[in-house]
Amino acid sequence: MLVDIITPDAQLFSGDVLSIELPGSNGSFEILNDHAPIISTLAAGDIIVSLDNGQKESFTIHGGVIEMQNNKIIVLAD
Repeated sequence: MLVDIITPDAQLFSGDVLSIELPGSNGSFEILNDHAPIISTLAAGDIIVSLDNGQKESFTIHGGVIEMQNNKIIVLAD
């Protein structure tokens, strides 16, 4: 699954991941490969991406939105 995490200032992450955990406005949620299309608002918190090599990376955001379609995720974060 391809993930792009973008802020107004920079691209924080771009790459293939196994899963992504997100701080949704109504609670945290996780997206795995072949998830149904989704658009959601995000609250302040941490985005955690699980990489193919078993490592995890974390990014702190202050809010934003996510769109997932056809195994491509775009996160527009503050």
